[in-house]
Amino acid sequence: MSRTVFCQKMQKEGDGLDFQLYPGEIGKKIYDNICKEAWADWQKKQTMLINENKLNLMQPESRKFLEEQMVGYLFEGKEPDIEGYVPPSS
Repeated sequence: MSRTVFCQKMQKEGDGLDFQLYPGEIGKKIYDNICKEAWADWQKKQTMLINENKLNLMQPESRKFLEEQMVGYLFEGKEPDIEGYVPPSS
């Protein structure tokens, strides 16, 4: 039986993540407040950010940048700035 959460990103009830996918307090907040659909959307944007910015995740600055973008996207309603990407209109 899957658990449900009120997703802060989608502003609706949705299937919760199966386990904490990100470490620390941010990971706990994601697990408690973000649905699978929103997390999948973030993963697509994360891939684009990594590729477009040629991020090396072995570097702390790259991981910090990605984390800031993730928090902004999931909790603050900020769309990441991905060069050449135009989000679909709702």
